[in-house]
Amino acid sequence: MMWFVLLVMCFCEVQEVPADTLKVSDIQHDEGHINSLKSGQPNLRIPSETALDFEEDYAVQEGDLLLPSDRNAVNQLWPGVDGHLPVPYEIDSALESRTEDILKALNMISEKTCIEFLPHTKETDYLHFEKSNGCASYVGCMGGEQPVLVGPHCKVGNICHEVLHALGLHHEHSRFDRGDHITIVYENIVSGKEDNFMKKEGNTLGLKYDLESILHYGDKYFSRNGKPTILPKESGVKLGQRAYLSDLDVQKLRKLYHCDKKEGDQAAS
Repeated sequence: MMWFVLLVMCFCEVQEVPADTLKVSDIQHDEGHINSLKSGQPNLRIPSETALDFEEDYAVQEGDLLLPSDRNAVNQLWPGVDGHLPVPYEIDSALESRTEDILKALNMISEKTCIEFLPHTKETDYLHFEKSNGCASYVGCMGGEQPVLVGPHCKVGNICHEVLHALGLHHEHSRFDRGDHITIVYENIVSGKEDNFMKKEGNTLGLKYDLESILHYGDKYFSRNGKPTILPKESGVKLGQRAYLSDLDVQKLRKLYHCDKKEGDQAAS
């Protein structure tokens, strides 16, 4: 009987969490598995982009990047012609109340680039905005009906962030040359979330590192104690934001999809 009492006491100690520390965002995916962060970490800081619907079967990395079921699949750019890129989209009926926010997010991109978002009709490849507990997207054009997950706490800027992933852009803080611009403070990161801060090889398009990017993590993302997980090497700089496309965000999209090609061809003729 004593061993049973001790077992119960140990279980309750592990599961006990102050009632005011849990939030909707405390439940998220971790590499495709449900991870309930009920570990008594009241200072846990995670962005709304990382909170995913635990009833869905998506494998995730870096909080909001969906992984294809075929791990050998190659992410591709959406096909454009002469400096113009049409991207079909569809908004699920369950997200009807978020239509205005989604359209504002799409407009953030289209008003500064050659990318035009058009309501889906018969196109094979298109973005499908789906209801979830948070925001997430695949990176690049995956083919067919491609989900972009939108949760109740995802604002216009968060949705725009996910659409940029769908267009082929990765997180800025994962750039291989980030060490010249930021320092990752691993001792402040929630245990098990270190993979969200991994560096990756990739094409920087010849553009400089962008601390202001809408695709950059904030300074306390995934903090276990309220202290910074990312420190800029330049003083007086705010890391990341979810309010607008930075100048370099716009340049990346324009270079990636050759938005100036048509204008250049006309000038040369």
